[in-house]
Amino acid sequence: VEYGFRLPSAMDNRPLRFDEFTERVRQVAFMSATPSPYELRVSRQVVEQIVRPTGLIDPEVEIRPTKGQVDDLIEEVRRTTERGQRILVTTLTKKMSEDLTDYLIEMGMRVRYLHSEVDTVQRIEILRDLRLGEFDVLVGINLLREGLDLPEVALVAILDADKEGFLRSETSLIQTIGRAARNVDGKVLMYADTVTDSMKRAISETQRRRKIQMEYNRQHGIDPQTIRKKVSDILLSMEMDGGRRRSSVTPDRKRRRREVPEMPREELERLIRSLEEEMHEAAKDLRFEYAARLRDEVQDLRRELSALREAGVG
Repeated sequence: VEYGFRLPSAMDNRPLRFDEFTERVRQVAFMSATPSPYELRVSRQVVEQIVRPTGLIDPEVEIRPTKGQVDDLIEEVRRTTERGQRILVTTLTKKMSEDLTDYLIEMGMRVRYLHSEVDTVQRIEILRDLRLGEFDVLVGINLLREGLDLPEVALVAILDADKEGFLRSETSLIQTIGRAARNVDGKVLMYADTVTDSMKRAISETQRRRKIQMEYNRQHGIDPQTIRKKVSDILLSMEMDGGRRRSSVTPDRKRRRREVPEMPREELERLIRSLEEEMHEAAKDLRFEYAARLRDEVQDLRRELSALREAGVG
């Protein structure tokens, strides 16, 4: 700008602030399962889409005391797993999630813990395994961010539901309750000693939606059925073809396989780092199949690297 190569406007080359954006738009359609106060305030008309074509009703919500909540939860888990259904349990802290997971495992439950340090590819694998019945109970802190669509989940347990905060706000509770809305036997247990305003509003909204759906079902003679959804293995790097697996190996990977035996160790290490970066970028872009193939390739290359180190090859 100082030397005339760029216009002065280049100094302000940045994304618009929210207030600047709203000044420039004329008509906006907001779409959300849980609109915030801002959207509701500025909208002239709200169109609700509550009725589900499947006839599925929002789950029943039951409040139980926190005293003895873990033992009560174990009993509910046993009842649910006997029916071949899955369970989500949400806690407030990492330590509580870890301790609960360890305790449930000691009690003979098939449990896994989903936490923030699990990368995107592993997260998808865990959710797939839950649907496939590899385990029955998934414990986590913020299960909202997963965008979970799990028809097999019939029970959602919310521990410490009366602790006000982001994860126990009205919106968060409604979203968490919705995790059990894909199953005709859907049920939500809130463990709490008091009923907060957020809990009241979330339960009231759930009951309102239940009444609307039940009336619709009655008028149209609909018998609610659990969603039947194929478990799409988006991480499967081998395609099934007439019972035989067909490898999804890219030409680049085949070429790299030929070159690896002649590759110096330092170059192999650089290649592994490069592929790991590419894998994480692919996962961020939701290209999970490609990310999984890269992950498998990285594992193969790491084995090659270990062999070179053991052989003392430089």
